[in-house]
Amino acid sequence: MKLPGLPLELWEFPAVTRTNRHFAAHPLAAWDRVFLPSALRALYPEEPLGHRSFVEDDNRSAILPDPVADLDGLPFYLSVKGVGSAVDPYSWRPLDRWYGAELSEDPDVRAALRRSPPGPGDRLITGERWLRGSPYGGQGLEHAEIALAVSERADVTSLAGFRIAPVVKIAFLPPALEERLRSIRWYRTYPGRIVQELRLVPSNVRIYFHARTTVGTAVGEVFDRFGIGADAAAAAFEERFLRSAVPFLSLFARTAEQSAPGGAFRGLDFHDVWLDKDAVLAPDGTIYFVDLEGLEAVSVPPEGVREKLEDQIFRSLYEVTFAYEQIEAERLRRFGSPEPRRSRLLRLLRRAVRDDPFVRVREDGPSAVLEVRTKVDEPLVHLEFPFLDG
Repeated sequence: MKLPGLPLELWEFPAVTRTNRHFAAHPLAAWDRVFLPSALRALYPEEPLGHRSFVEDDNRSAILPDPVADLDGLPFYLSVKGVGSAVDPYSWRPLDRWYGAELSEDPDVRAALRRSPPGPGDRLITGERWLRGSPYGGQGLEHAEIALAVSERADVTSLAGFRIAPVVKIAFLPPALEERLRSIRWYRTYPGRIVQELRLVPSNVRIYFHARTTVGTAVGEVFDRFGIGADAAAAAFEERFLRSAVPFLSLFARTAEQSAPGGAFRGLDFHDVWLDKDAVLAPDGTIYFVDLEGLEAVSVPPEGVREKLEDQIFRSLYEVTFAYEQIEAERLRRFGSPEPRRSRLLRLLRRAVRDDPFVRVREDGPSAVLEVRTKVDEPLVHLEFPFLDG
């Protein structure tokens, strides 16, 4: 399947990279690259190796439209995070080479930007400190290392059932280019290394934000793109969606380790990332988390574990229910087969978690409870969450 999207031409340059240990044995020298928009070509200290045709994704990412790998029985695409942004962060003004020249304090950078050959879809990596660990339009090494560590901790794409889009390589921009980019700023200077993440993703369809096609805004297009042409296919899609959504609700439980009997539990939690914008949907309905920089370990004393488990459920439960409702409404519109809302969700959920070692569904009359468990057989750190009311 070829990914649709607005075309984006990027220039390809040689780069020093750090490779995910899961992919170290693969012949990936052709990915020892950074990919830059045409506006920045003149700032790179070496000649380009050529250019590649991507499609836009999110604010600062691009995806090759043809698959490059097969994981979990699905085609995956190369996504590059940190290729530059096209919009001024403080207004709706285009962030093009002319604006970059205005912002730069370096006369050589100003001159290079003004004489760089014109190209479609201007965008810039800047030296403006944006997030805690990233420059605006680019990616910072601090965040990329977190994403790589999560990828290496996973079984390629799975953290105990929580599906991720793995970072394959971190590609380093050369220091000379970093210093030139650092001069393009508004208020605050990003001090760290500037890199790009090369990661594998199963699509460019997100739940609601940060994509042109989302479950929330164009679910009919999602059905068409993924070839969901029958009621049975829609039901299987919903079941896989729920199977992969449950780990979003229970990530800490799945990854928690206890330092010693009676000691604190340490597991993964979400920081400034959300299901509606930081995950993509595979063609079979499986959710893959993409922006791994927001997954970091936290320590919780035993008496606080239940609260943490409940907090993670509430954190993503609305987004899960919202997306499920959009998918189910489109299934009904196309194929009919009405069924009582809660009983259908319960039936699909029961099938979705039948092999899940951390979450079970317990029916209590017409109601349903999610039983969330850690690896430790201790009632104090288990949770019973009322999921459906009868």
